[in-house]
Amino acid sequence: MIKILAVDDERSICELLKLSLCRAGYRCVCAHDGMEAADLIERESFDLILLDIMLPKVDGFELMEYIRTTDTPVIFISARNAVEDRVKGLRMGAEDYIVKPFDVLELLARVEGVLRRHRKLETTIRIDDLEINTLSMQVTRDGREIPLTRKEYELLLLFARNAGVVLPKDTIYERIWGGEYPENTRTVELHIQRMKKKLGWDYKIRPVYGMGYRLER
Repeated sequence: MIKILAVDDERSICELLKLSLCRAGYRCVCAHDGMEAADLIERESFDLILLDIMLPKVDGFELMEYIRTTDTPVIFISARNAVEDRVKGLRMGAEDYIVKPFDVLELLARVEGVLRRHRKLETTIRIDDLEINTLSMQVTRDGREIPLTRKEYELLLLFARNAGVVLPKDTIYERIWGGEYPENTRTVELHIQRMKKKLGWDYKIRPVYGMGYRLER
């Protein structure tokens, strides 16, 4: 599983990052100051680091100098929106620079983009006899392609990367369609039903009463 380190002295931001990343199928570890982050980086390996600049003990720019020796990709997330700060962060080797307050969906898209550039995301996902090729966006069973619409493919990928995790309908809607989950809509249910029918997965993706849907492992 992809492991991400979130470094921010605002605990509410860390909790938001952890919740959002875990829902998206990543593992997230949090640190609240630069020294704690440096200790974690020394002991563990991470696939990506989300780094604030204004940190106690060791600030983000100082910590970046150490991170560069590990070749771990970094995305700066900071309230400092001056052009010189963004330019400095990117010139130090950061993959991206996101200004607070940020939109969670945009953040997740940027995280996925960085992981894809660094080939951290798996290119083939297998679930039983089903194979998902994330490069060609093809879904096959026993070598035969199963035609899915773009939304159905994105739904399948979301479930595949979150196998065993209950995905609330509003989270599914936000990740696939964007925006807030509208009231009195059956868009999510209808697309899941059509996808399950094409895959022959009536038993694999189950509704969890009052919560959402889960892909059984």
